[in-house]
Amino acid sequence: MSETSWIMEKTSEPQKRAQYHHGDLKQQLIEATRELVEEKGPDHFSVSEACRRAGVSTAAPYKHFKDKSEMLRAVALGGMERKRHQMIAAVAAFEPGSIERIIALGRVYVGFATTEPGVFRLMFGLSEDHDEYEDLVKSGDAMSCMVQQEVALHRNSEAIEAVDIRRAFLLWSFVHGLSFLLLDGKVSKMDLDFDLESVLAEIAHRVMQGDGTPA
Repeated sequence: MSETSWIMEKTSEPQKRAQYHHGDLKQQLIEATRELVEEKGPDHFSVSEACRRAGVSTAAPYKHFKDKSEMLRAVALGGMERKRHQMIAAVAAFEPGSIERIIALGRVYVGFATTEPGVFRLMFGLSEDHDEYEDLVKSGDAMSCMVQQEVALHRNSEAIEAVDIRRAFLLWSFVHGLSFLLLDGKVSKMDLDFDLESVLAEIAHRVMQGDGTPA
């Protein structure tokens, strides 16, 4: 073995440890967990496997997370924040108050669900104890408020009123249900000429043209 090879072999492991020491270990573990959730689902995720994926010891996660559930909540929170930023970017491409912004919100919602199905399912699989965690509540409220604000702007109002809350709920109910129908393969089994863009546009127009009260 040459002197250079010997030095590289002897120093590679300390350098690796230094990288994890100085790098963002918490984020590495969250990303490893996210990847496993996408590959195997949250029910089959293990802390030890996430550690192997991140290249750290099995004791490392407990410097940042209390338990496995806390790691999964961190992944869910990251997903919520990514979706919210995607929504912000999507509406920015269109004129404030336009129906295109409403359609864009639906496009992002369904797009996120089909692009990150594991994280999407995880986000709503944690709903039973969602209210116990302030960061999840804040992120969810921020997205809901954003949709309500876009709905209000569509009727040329800066203030969110009851009609906007109702319409935002109707829009969310539709895209949420559609997302799960797509993930579960139900739409592809139907004898239906399905075009996502036209469906999103139709529901946006129908909801936004209503008066916000039951027929």
